[in-house]
Amino acid sequence: MLADMKTRLEAARLLTYQAALAKGEVKKAGGRYSLQAAMAKLYASETAMWVTTKAIQVFGGNGYSKEYPVERHFRDAKITEIYEGPARYSGW
Repeated sequence: MLADMKTRLEAARLLTYQAALAKGEVKKAGGRYSLQAAMAKLYASETAMWVTTKAIQVFGGNGYSKEYPVERHFRDAKITEIYEGPARYSGW
């Protein structure tokens, strides 16, 4: 479970880096990077929720306790799914 969590976090990080590189290229040559940004935001928010759900399982009953930060991370991850969402991409 921990390996799966780490793998998904690394994938989200790499998608974010890819979007940042695309933005840098846009500054040089023009174009758009909204697809890469939307993919990174979507995957990162879904990954945050998935990973924190697994973390609560790892912590067991203590996962819901305010004594551990995993409870707060879970709430923060959920709000990124609801509030942020993926960026709009109009280039379909």
